[in-house]
Amino acid sequence: MKKTGRKDILEYAYETFGAVPEYPWVSSPKNAVLRHAGNRKWFAIIMEVSRSALGLSGDGLVDVMNVKCNPEIVSFLQMKEGYLPAYHMNKSHWISILLGGAVEAEEIKNLLEMSYEMTS
Repeated sequence: MKKTGRKDILEYAYETFGAVPEYPWVSSPKNAVLRHAGNRKWFAIIMEVSRSALGLSGDGLVDVMNVKCNPEIVSFLQMKEGYLPAYHMNKSHWISILLGGAVEAEEIKNLLEMSYEMTS
């Protein structure tokens, strides 16, 4: 399985949606927001988060991406490896995806596209 990281996602978002990442937080300079060009709504956020804040074992930081999903899909995805309740977002409509391993690239792209459509 190809590992999908933040660089891969940012390149895909630019190529597919023309989305240029914004880095709005001085205190978290690696955290990137992807917005629609027209309505300026977020359709994804990529963050570096401590493992403990996500309820994961071990020390250190991990990259996650939050995307908006249909609530029925959120419930289903949370039962799968690589998915967590949304970090700092509405947990009924958003989900966090652990980047760099457990989730297939194609699945991440499909969820990013769904989020883009749901927020347009």
